[in-house]
Amino acid sequence: MATDYDAPRKNDDDVNEDSIEELKNRSSNRQSAVVDEDETEAAEGFELPGADLSDEELQVRVLPAQSDEFTCTSCFLVRHRSQAIEGPNGLVCKDCED
Repeated sequence: MATDYDAPRKNDDDVNEDSIEELKNRSSNRQSAVVDEDETEAAEGFELPGADLSDEELQVRVLPAQSDEFTCTSCFLVRHRSQAIEGPNGLVCKDCED
Protein backbone atom coordinates (compact mmCIF):
# COMPACT_ATOMS: atom_id res chain seq x y z
CA MET A 1 0.00 0.00 0.00
CA ALA A 2 1.44 3.37 -1.00
CA THR A 3 1.81 6.12 1.59
CA ASP A 4 1.12 9.73 0.71
CA TYR A 5 3.71 11.62 2.75
CA ASP A 6 2.27 14.99 1.67
CA ALA A 7 -1.16 14.32 3.17
CA PRO A 8 -1.94 16.03 6.47
CA ARG A 9 -1.35 13.74 9.41
CA LYS A 10 -3.61 13.20 12.39
CA ASN A 11 -2.24 14.20 15.73
CA ASP A 12 -3.02 12.37 18.99
CA ASP A 13 -6.11 14.50 19.65
CA ASP A 14 -7.62 13.60 16.26
CA VAL A 15 -7.04 9.90 16.84
CA ASN A 16 -8.80 10.00 20.21
CA GLU A 17 -11.81 11.79 18.69
CA ASP A 18 -12.93 8.74 16.68
CA SER A 19 -16.43 7.96 17.82
CA ILE A 20 -17.47 4.63 19.24
CA GLU A 21 -19.90 4.20 16.34
CA GLU A 22 -17.10 4.55 13.78
CA LEU A 23 -15.00 1.98 15.59
CA LYS A 24 -17.95 -0.45 15.78
CA ASN A 25 -18.61 0.00 12.05
CA ARG A 26 -14.98 -0.68 11.24
CA SER A 27 -14.94 -3.91 13.23
CA SER A 28 -18.31 -5.09 11.86
CA ASN A 29 -17.24 -4.48 8.24
CA ARG A 30 -14.44 -7.02 8.50
CA GLN A 31 -15.10 -10.36 6.89
CA SER A 32 -15.66 -13.41 8.97
CA ALA A 33 -12.78 -15.87 9.21
CA VAL A 34 -15.16 -18.83 9.16
CA VAL A 35 -15.35 -20.63 5.82
CA ASP A 36 -18.53 -22.43 4.88
CA GLU A 37 -17.53 -25.73 3.34
CA ASP A 38 -19.78 -28.58 2.42
CA GLU A 39 -18.21 -31.74 3.82
CA THR A 40 -19.69 -33.99 1.16
CA GLU A 41 -18.25 -31.87 -1.66
CA ALA A 42 -14.84 -31.85 -0.01
CA ALA A 43 -14.89 -35.63 0.47
CA GLU A 44 -15.76 -36.40 -3.16
CA GLY A 45 -12.25 -35.56 -4.36
CA PHE A 46 -10.49 -38.06 -2.09
CA GLU A 47 -9.74 -41.67 -2.96
CA LEU A 48 -9.77 -44.15 -0.13
CA PRO A 49 -6.79 -46.49 0.31
CA GLY A 50 -7.48 -49.88 -1.20
CA ALA A 51 -9.99 -48.51 -3.71
CA ASP A 52 -10.42 -50.60 -6.86
CA LEU A 53 -8.50 -48.78 -9.58
CA SER A 54 -8.15 -51.76 -11.93
CA ASP A 55 -10.21 -50.09 -14.66
CA GLU A 56 -8.18 -46.87 -14.56
CA GLU A 57 -5.52 -46.16 -17.20
CA LEU A 58 -2.52 -43.98 -16.55
CA GLN A 59 -1.27 -41.84 -19.35
CA VAL A 60 2.31 -41.15 -18.39
CA ARG A 61 5.26 -41.10 -20.75
CA VAL A 62 8.17 -42.97 -19.17
CA LEU A 63 11.66 -42.08 -20.33
CA PRO A 64 14.64 -44.40 -19.86
CA ALA A 65 17.55 -43.20 -17.75
CA GLN A 66 19.68 -40.70 -19.67
CA SER A 67 23.44 -40.97 -20.13
CA ASP A 68 24.04 -38.47 -17.29
CA GLU A 69 21.74 -40.29 -14.83
CA PHE A 70 21.98 -43.39 -12.65
CA THR A 71 19.61 -45.45 -10.51
CA CYS A 72 20.45 -45.46 -6.81
CA THR A 73 20.88 -49.02 -5.51
CA SER A 74 19.46 -48.01 -2.13
CA CYS A 75 16.35 -45.89 -2.82
CA PHE A 76 15.98 -46.86 -6.52
CA LEU A 77 15.44 -43.25 -7.63
CA VAL A 78 16.95 -42.02 -10.88
CA ARG A 79 19.42 -39.26 -10.04
CA HIS A 80 21.93 -37.06 -11.85
CA ARG A 81 25.53 -38.36 -11.97
CA SER A 82 26.64 -35.45 -9.78
CA GLN A 83 24.71 -37.12 -6.92
CA ALA A 84 26.52 -40.48 -7.34
CA ILE A 85 28.76 -41.99 -4.69
CA GLU A 86 30.31 -45.45 -4.94
CA GLY A 87 28.69 -47.65 -2.31
CA PRO A 88 29.30 -51.27 -1.29
CA ASN A 89 26.57 -52.54 -3.65
CA GLY A 90 27.05 -50.06 -6.51
CA LEU A 91 26.21 -46.41 -7.03
CA VAL A 92 24.13 -44.69 -4.34
CA CYS A 93 22.92 -41.10 -4.18
CA LYS A 94 24.27 -38.59 -1.67
CA ASP A 95 21.00 -38.78 0.30
CA CYS A 96 21.47 -42.54 0.89
CA GLU A 97 25.20 -42.56 1.68
CA ASP A 98 24.63 -42.55 5.46
